[in-house]
Amino acid sequence: SLLQVLNEKKLQEVDSLWKEFETPEKANKIVKLKHFEKFQDTTEALAASTALVEGKLSKNLKKILKKIVAKDAHEQLAVADAKLGGVIKEKLNLSCIHSPMVTELMRGIRSQIEGLITGLPSREMAAMCLGLAHSLSRYKLKFSPDKVDTMIIQAISLLDDLDKELNNYIMRCREWYGWHFPELGKIITDNLTYCKCVRKVGDRSNFASSDVSDILPEEIEEDVKAAAEISMGTEVSEEDINNIIHLCDQVIEISEYRTQLYDYLKNRMMAIAPNLTVMVGELVGARLIAHAGSLLNLAKHPASTVQLLGAEKALFRALKTKRDTPKFGLIYHASLVGQSNTKNKGKISRMLAAKTALTIRYDALGENTSAEMGAENRLKVETRLRLLEERGIRRISGTGKALAKTDKYQNKSEIKVFDPSGDSTLPVVSKKRKIQEVDEQDTEVAVKAKKFKAEMKEGTAVQDGEPVKKKKKKKDKEKQVEEEEVLSEELPTSPIIEVR
Repeated sequence: SLLQVLNEKKLQEVDSLWKEFETPEKANKIVKLKHFEKFQDTTEALAASTALVEGKLSKNLKKILKKIVAKDAHEQLAVADAKLGGVIKEKLNLSCIHSPMVTELMRGIRSQIEGLITGLPSREMAAMCLGLAHSLSRYKLKFSPDKVDTMIIQAISLLDDLDKELNNYIMRCREWYGWHFPELGKIITDNLTYCKCVRKVGDRSNFASSDVSDILPEEIEEDVKAAAEISMGTEVSEEDINNIIHLCDQVIEISEYRTQLYDYLKNRMMAIAPNLTVMVGELVGARLIAHAGSLLNLAKHPASTVQLLGAEKALFRALKTKRDTPKFGLIYHASLVGQSNTKNKGKISRMLAAKTALTIRYDALGENTSAEMGAENRLKVETRLRLLEERGIRRISGTGKALAKTDKYQNKSEIKVFDPSGDSTLPVVSKKRKIQEVDEQDTEVAVKAKKFKAEMKEGTAVQDGEPVKKKKKKKDKEKQVEEEEVLSEELPTSPIIEVR
């Protein structure tokens, strides 16, 4: 539709322009419908809308502008998109204008479009707008059945379930047939070959007459036949053998279906996320997509989150206990991380996660479906890995560039003898004492004896809990008694006088 402005003076007031479009009557005083052409179907409307979005000039719009606007060449054409205005000016030589005033004018026209364009019911207009909006949204999101990542999520989940079931079935088959022929499990290590051999032969007595050269090599076939003749297994009935063979059939069928499913997953990953597949492989890439929910959700994650996807439990446990956080999650199973040393796994996983985040966004939002970006980023990570590996074996002294020469390996066998001292927890005392220890003990004994004699002389020793001082008091009393007796003997005897 083409609209002509009636009053250009009111357009100068940009801030108050919205007031002129409050009602359809006011809007009809500002602009007037000059030409209107209806689309034939939604496809034509979508083509015109996408051309406008991309700043291109559609065929229908070009015809209308040539017919109508060319007559009024002296007037300016208000265009909402500056890029589209440039294209119109270049091809039709029409003067176009784009400014904030034009943006406000377009907003007002959209709000009163039903009143400006007569002859269209509101219900039909709403249905047309809704259908065109859905079609345009699909076009913007590049909706395509090849980009459906739900199939990848279901395929990788089914692949994990099949692996678990296969392990259970194979373990049960080996244990079941092991009662009859236990030596076969040690000779044939491959699970699928084991099941094929059991299904073809059945009872162990048939190994001597049966030909299993299409399943086993000649050397292993001879070992199996020799072991079948001297086997220590028990005899089983024919019904038991039939059940074991039926189980082997199930294992072989599931293995074949797993191979087919893996090929399907590989093709799907190369179609939906080729750069991610080149970087980390189809299995790790599919698990990352399944863990995030979709390829678009995975593209929204930063590189640090991509690095730790699958290790959320360990991460939050480390944050809670204030310990070291994990360095990798599902990305640990990528081939580049597996090639690196234990010391460099953290650095390589961090760099790989950063490059993987770029490839995921390129796959999810980019238009190109080539895997060149993934190959370039993988080459950068491999170069970085090679530098880290070489840095560990370079010499520190000298120029620092020459590689360290490794000595020739020589096997030195060490004979270890049992140490009986670890059997007892009692302290071990050697029988032979050193001369110095004996001399020191003798000197200590002599010093203690001298101290004891000195104490005895001074009388500080204690006997029966009473000090010796009490004996001195008794001796003093005895001396006093003796002195009194001597005095009484020396005094003269006086005569006795009787007084009457």
